[in-house]
Amino acid sequence: MTRVFSGIKPTGHLTLGNYLGAMRQWATVDQYRADALFCIVDLHALTVDHDPARVRRLSRQAATLLLASGLDPERCTVFVQSHVDEHARLSYLLECVATDGEMRRMIQYKEKAARERRRGGSVRLSLLTYPVLMAADILAYGADEVPVGNDQTQHVELARDLAVRFNQRYGHTFVVPRATNPAVAARVMNLQDPVSKMGKSDDTGPGIVYLLDEPDVVRKKVMRAVTDSGSEVVYDRESRPGLANLLEILAACTGGEPAELAASYDGYGALKRDTADAVIEVLRPLRKRHQELCADPGHLEAVLREGAERARGMARPTVDAAYRAIGLLPASDVEAVTPAAAR
Repeated sequence: MTRVFSGIKPTGHLTLGNYLGAMRQWATVDQYRADALFCIVDLHALTVDHDPARVRRLSRQAATLLLASGLDPERCTVFVQSHVDEHARLSYLLECVATDGEMRRMIQYKEKAARERRRGGSVRLSLLTYPVLMAADILAYGADEVPVGNDQTQHVELARDLAVRFNQRYGHTFVVPRATNPAVAARVMNLQDPVSKMGKSDDTGPGIVYLLDEPDVVRKKVMRAVTDSGSEVVYDRESRPGLANLLEILAACTGGEPAELAASYDGYGALKRDTADAVIEVLRPLRKRHQELCADPGHLEAVLREGAERARGMARPTVDAAYRAIGLLPASDVEAVTPAAAR
């Protein structure tokens, strides 16, 4: 059976982009067609300045929203990255296979490092190396597929390269994964800046629809969305990014096609109203289920505990095999010789 691994980082409140671009696909398709693992990658949240209490709070909220979106712990594995030691164990081995040049070519590192340099600062070393940890997240489980947005495809390519290189140098150990991208709404854009991703770590607010926004807040944000010059409603992502973003959101919420939807509107007002209505309806059951789950915190704790146990059982054989392959002495051998050495 195909194995799928996906992770979500608790660096901000989850957004409409997270839901339409990833979470809904996980809940409606991936958990049914594959042996699927969904992980709160909290170690990745430590690569930037952070409030420890906020990371814990957002990790719990993200896990709750994954369940509220429809993930069924009886069908898939939902867990927190830091609860499974194999992620960190494997990450160091892969750092010994990766190169400095590969890390410095990663787009997110280059952009964030350049921004910090302009401010007179520098980034954490973990920001440079976290793509290797992401590769470890994937390779530890023998994942065949990694559903990601377009902006994360480069990181899956790195995981592929490291898997191939490790296998060639030390013997076949890892499955070589591939990235898969949703066809529609793979990248929902900021409503106020439609050439930028609707990112959860961007706290500017007006251009971002958060999954827990009240309906009237959602409506206000959509109605104030930036559109483009010209009055004709056409679907053209290059020249009309604001309009294209609204059409893609509406299409993702209703199951339509952006170009076909464009033909049914004469102006922006009606399009914005229909898009707001569609978003509110899509999020309504998720918000209701989230409230129910928050009323029973013990359920989430049990799900995460059982998920970590299951994930650990999947990852440990592969990571142990990687330790042997790269030349490390198995712990069982140390235990066997210690009594004799002591005598």
